Amino acid sequence: MTRPFPLRRPSHQTSACLTQPPLPTRLSRPTRPSRVAGSGPILALLAATHSVDDLYQGAVPALLPFLAIERHYTYVGLTGITLAATFLSSAVQPAFGVITDKRRMGWLIAAGLLVAGIGVGLSGLGDSYVITWLAIALSGVGVAAYHPEATRTARGVAGNSTQAMSWFSVGGNLGIALGPVLVTPVLLVTGLRGTPLLVIPAVGMAALVAVRRPWRQAQEADRARQSRRAAAGDPDGQPRRDDWRSFARLTAVVTARSIAYFGVASLLALFVIHRFHEPTAVGSAALTTFMAAGAVGSLTGGWLADRWRRLATVRLGYACAIPALILLAAAPNVEVAFAAAILSGLALYLPFAVQVTLGQDYLPNRIGTASGVTLGLAISFGGLAAPLFGFLADSYGLAVALAALVALPVLSFVFAAPLREPRSALA
Repeated sequence: MTRPFPLRRPSHQTSACLTQPPLPTRLSRPTRPSRVAGSGPILALLAATHSVDDLYQGAVPALLPFLAIERHYTYVGLTGITLAATFLSSAVQPAFGVITDKRRMGWLIAAGLLVAGIGVGLSGLGDSYVITWLAIALSGVGVAAYHPEATRTARGVAGNSTQAMSWFSVGGNLGIALGPVLVTPVLLVTGLRGTPLLVIPAVGMAALVAVRRPWRQAQEADRARQSRRAAAGDPDGQPRRDDWRSFARLTAVVTARSIAYFGVASLLALFVIHRFHEPTAVGSAALTTFMAAGAVGSLTGGWLADRWRRLATVRLGYACAIPALILLAAAPNVEVAFAAAILSGLALYLPFAVQVTLGQDYLPNRIGTASGVTLGLAISFGGLAAPLFGFLADSYGLAVALAALVALPVLSFVFAAPLREPRSALA
């Protein structure tokens, strides 16, 4: 008779294995950034409002030929109107950001849209230059009032998804491109007396926003995030301290990028026309191609930032912009110039939406201020610096002016190199 197999007393190690959870067989993948559940329609609405708001920025250049023909304004007068629309708007955006940081004003989204449209609508009435200038300035103030609160709302609904924020940013790019598409056909039929018709998109969108009130969803999302922080052991739910040093460095990055963008946008069409003896339509097509590539680059940057790292995406964009601009300045034919324009648009816009979210995370207590600076004040320097490259083009040629733009993404890359992920995002 054989003895049964003896049962062994479990050892200390064996019993420990029975009481402890098993080790995972492989490392778990990091959680992808996600937006607030059910936020798709709200983000689509905000992107549409951004398109309509920035449409009135794109409308101003389309107004200038009509003002020159019908009212015989000088170049100085026309550039003064451009200054009222761009620099004034960008300069006051941080002020609206500071105001909305102290008190949430979601209604500014609808009000800013409406004022932006009304200003452009009034610009064609009367024959006084002062009235026209003030009307365009009023539109610029409306554009400025819209951006900080709209960007804060979009970020609140988007959560930590940079890709979702990139859709909001692309809405603005689309609006600027649509400005001439709307203005030119209307004024060709009616002349300047038809500018009140241009108010219609602003009135319709402002009414829709006033009914939907997207800022309420953003506030609910903020309260939900505070509850999650409290559950994680942060009972006061207070955001981390503002990192002004990193934000200042990021502002330098954004400013250099803005100068490069405005420089290419100002010179590209002329470069294609004069360098390769192409018709005006081909030069315009090159500029349109550059802007369309920028929209794709912005979306791609948001996608990469969510699946990779934000700062790595920013550095990649500027690293790719350097050879792209060199190729554009040295293009031997129009086909290479178009390819370089596509690469330049992709590279310069790859960091665009990412930089907005970084700025908000560097200043978690002042999201409105961060949005006003990264979307407003820093961009205004790009518009101011564009004439300097026009001077270079007049003195030394368009190729030299485009080659000089290569220094800007180099500076952006250098300033971005020591940046680190914001503390609030890491937390």
